[in-house]
Amino acid sequence: MLKEIDCRGLACPGPVLRTKDILEQDRPNTIRVTVDNEASKQNVKRFLESQNYNVTIEIEGSLSHVIGKNESTIPSPPEQGTAEKGEAAEEKIVVMLATDRMGFGNEELGKKLVLNFLGTLKEMGHSLWRLILVNNGVKLTIEGSEALPTLRELEQAGVDILVCGTCLTFFDLLDKKQVGQTTNMLDVVTSLQLADKVINI
Repeated sequence: MLKEIDCRGLACPGPVLRTKDILEQDRPNTIRVTVDNEASKQNVKRFLESQNYNVTIEIEGSLSHVIGKNESTIPSPPEQGTAEKGEAAEEKIVVMLATDRMGFGNEELGKKLVLNFLGTLKEMGHSLWRLILVNNGVKLTIEGSEALPTLRELEQAGVDILVCGTCLTFFDLLDKKQVGQTTNMLDVVTSLQLADKVINI
């Protein structure tokens, strides 16, 4: 069964939400989602992959057709936040960073403070689950940012770094992102819902 969805003109997270609705209603073997911007393409691709679909992308001018195929029955992954039997559940902390500097007043000081903050996050250990970057915070992930080495170190240590696709698009920085996963508001809301603790900066 093939399902086709035309998501042209839809702002984030519209394409992902429409795709999610179709999967929940029909669970098609093949789904073809048409989008007209890079952020939506990446978000739909990542969502379909999380649902056990093999994804290919066809480009047609300014449009992208994200095609997901699931030809076999693959068990769904366990719900996030579920501990293995006999294991203690580990606290999940989400840090949401909406700025590329910290506090108000001196701009240079604010930028140094945010770099120090990121460098100190590793002290949370395995409790640090996700770092979500929105608004000016996405500028920390682009080429030339002094925060890149620290962010890469956190990512290599297993921290999920989610970078707002709408924000990258707004600042025209989508192709300059060097670290993290381009994300959408559905991922952000789900992360906040699953977290044991949320820290907003």
